[in-house]
Amino acid sequence: MTVNSLLTRRQCLAGLATTAAAPFVGPYAGLQAAEENKMRGALMILSTPYTESGEVDYEDLAKEVAFCDQCGVQGLVWPQNSSEQRYLSKEERIRGFEVLAEANRGRNMALVLGVQADDTEGMLQYARVAEDLAPDGMIAIPPTSANSLEEIHAYYAALCEITERPIFVQTSGGPDIELTIEFLVRLATDLPQCGYIKEEYGNVHERMLALQAYQPTPIRSVFGATLGRGWLYEMRIGTDGVMTGGTMYGDIYAKLWDLYQQGNRDELREVYSKLLLIQNLDNLIPGVRLYVLQKRGVFKTTKSRRGEYSFSRQQIAEIEYRLDALLPYMTE
Repeated sequence: MTVNSLLTRRQCLAGLATTAAAPFVGPYAGLQAAEENKMRGALMILSTPYTESGEVDYEDLAKEVAFCDQCGVQGLVWPQNSSEQRYLSKEERIRGFEVLAEANRGRNMALVLGVQADDTEGMLQYARVAEDLAPDGMIAIPPTSANSLEEIHAYYAALCEITERPIFVQTSGGPDIELTIEFLVRLATDLPQCGYIKEEYGNVHERMLALQAYQPTPIRSVFGATLGRGWLYEMRIGTDGVMTGGTMYGDIYAKLWDLYQQGNRDELREVYSKLLLIQNLDNLIPGVRLYVLQKRGVFKTTKSRRGEYSFSRQQIAEIEYRLDALLPYMTE
């Protein structure tokens, strides 16, 4: 990582000091809230539901859309790594695109379809199908087959030949190549649709601050991820939202975004701390997110292609104990 690719520590601290003195909504809020930029707020990466026999449950996938709408989130994303996208066949992904486009029709949520593949030709096959369904945007993890930043640039350039819609560039999950700040800025300058960044690489918060220096153009939006574990801090330094696999807590993420927009610092901190309590269980009780989706009536099963999940009496008691703290903020 080059020195020029990030703000210096002194610049970061100066930026934080400016933010602390400015209104709570963040140093770039006026620019980022432009009406034409729909990519702000809580964008939930949908989980993939399965039947008892292990097939994709498209009925529950559509139900997940309705649940997110009820929760009040700003957008939907599918499929990504937390959707088990690498366990899905091409046919399953394309059918999922169609189900989501239909289920989201007439709703006030942005739909972002994941068109990534291991190489450009594979990505273009998904992108052509997605484009015909007219989503609000697309996201593409960099191709694992790329050997250089130039090959990654060519991958996104090819995608821009297919669509004029916003394209999210994810900074992790592809080849072992750093997408430097300089590269992201150049990419967004060359290909303005690619000014939407899902930042997950290295010291993400320093990188977010560095990217903000290039907003509102060529960088349009900067999103956090990782289940929103850093979202409170990310909101306070002025990022545009979170994109993460958290549909089971969709109403909580929507509540957090509303509180942030209102400048309600105390309640924001309170709700966020309670969300962290149950997020902490991810490493302690595998499959907890699927348990919550089933409990809330969104999924019929807790099936996963990553492995089998079962829950002991003690584990269920702990999940319920922590979930109870969020009940006052849930829509149902």
